[in-house]
Amino acid sequence: MEKKVTEVLNKKIIKPPPIWFMRQAGRYLPEYRKLRKSCSNFLDFCYSPELAIKATLQPMKRYDLDAAILFSDILIIPDALGQKVWFKEGEGPILDPIKSHSDLKILSSNCFRERIDPILRTVSGVKKELPKNKAFIGFCGAPWTVAVYMVEGKGKTDCSRILKWASKDPESFAKLIGIVTDNSIRYLLHQIRCGVDVIQIFDSWSGLLNAEQFQQWVILPTKKIIAEIRKKYTNFPFIGFPRLAGPNVLDYIIETKVTGVSIDDTVSLHWAAKVLQTKSVIQGNLSNKLLLEGGQPMKIAANNILNNLHNGPFIFNLGHGVLPGTPVKNVEKLIEYIKNWKGYYS
Repeated sequence: MEKKVTEVLNKKIIKPPPIWFMRQAGRYLPEYRKLRKSCSNFLDFCYSPELAIKATLQPMKRYDLDAAILFSDILIIPDALGQKVWFKEGEGPILDPIKSHSDLKILSSNCFRERIDPILRTVSGVKKELPKNKAFIGFCGAPWTVAVYMVEGKGKTDCSRILKWASKDPESFAKLIGIVTDNSIRYLLHQIRCGVDVIQIFDSWSGLLNAEQFQQWVILPTKKIIAEIRKKYTNFPFIGFPRLAGPNVLDYIIETKVTGVSIDDTVSLHWAAKVLQTKSVIQGNLSNKLLLEGGQPMKIAANNILNNLHNGPFIFNLGHGVLPGTPVKNVEKLIEYIKNWKGYYS
């Protein structure tokens, strides 16, 4: 049975386009909030296949979406490498920071496979239950973005520590990036073996970097991940999400050889259609704040996206993840709006 998302990633133009949302499972769903109460620790929730399978499938049961995305977290990698990771209510992830080259000794891949095993059981379980016509998206955090959390110790920061380390001692910083890159490859290979159809690589912090840094810390590690995996799974589809990367997105597409690129809501739709869509499938890019607001502003923005991108291979999504306070009705109305699109707008 055909899966619309994978068809588009094979460069087929589908009207109306397939649709899924980053963070489509999560706190805005009442059924997720109820499920979440069954486990006090967020990482324990991610490591519980029974709970994570349910969380992954909840939005698929509620909405007419074209893809499920694995319910997990990008910080599985540092946790599996032995760095202490926990989640604090109202603050998000907290890690014991790696401050310098000497701290790299705490990272070990000796128990990596054992640690990620519950995630892989979630993948296998979702694959069994997901309708055959729906794509299953696995993911990881990009090495640069994962390293931001590993070095800064949290997400809400000016990132001065990691930028200083990468600038002052790029050789030792490259060792950290290498550790994350190599273990991301291992992690994604296991996800693919267990049944995911597509991989998305989230680089939420790529906008911190200038063009030269972007080349070194975003493009090269991502390129290696994709190239190594395609040695075993030829032409496996990847969607890259270099958030807030601006014009660097073009080089990212060309050099990493991603199948598709997810664009944030700062990207010009005209430029995306004229320049990016000739080289890659485009995914995006409705503002998550407009989804939160709903109503006519949301429809106008969705209309503009479709007008600009419908002539090439395109997957409708957000420019970032669904916000926690988003009304379920807004999501329902947006999906209905996209699904009823007839292929033209005035």
